[in-house]
Amino acid sequence: MPQEITEKVLDLIASTKRVPREKVTIDSTFEELAMDSLDGLNLMFEIEGEFNISVPDEEARAIKTARELVEKLEKLLQKSASEAKA
Repeated sequence: MPQEITEKVLDLIASTKRVPREKVTIDSTFEELAMDSLDGLNLMFEIEGEFNISVPDEEARAIKTARELVEKLEKLLQKSASEAKA
C-alpha cells in the first residue's frame, strides 16, 4: 500500500501543478515545483477527496516536500483505520 500511496500522491502533485509526472519525485520540494498557497490548497482538497481523510490545516501548512506529504498521509490513514476498527 505505501508504494501505491506514494505514486498516487506524486500523480496528484503533477496534476495540480500541470507538469509532467516524471518531473515530480518523492524528493521534490514544493518550492522546487513552484507551488503557491493556492496550489497547496487545491492539492489538499485532492488528497482529502482521494483518500477520504481530513488533513488538519496547521499540519498541511507544515508540509514542504512530497516525502513529508506521503509520510503524513500514511500516518493519517493508519490512524483512520485503527479508529474504524475500534
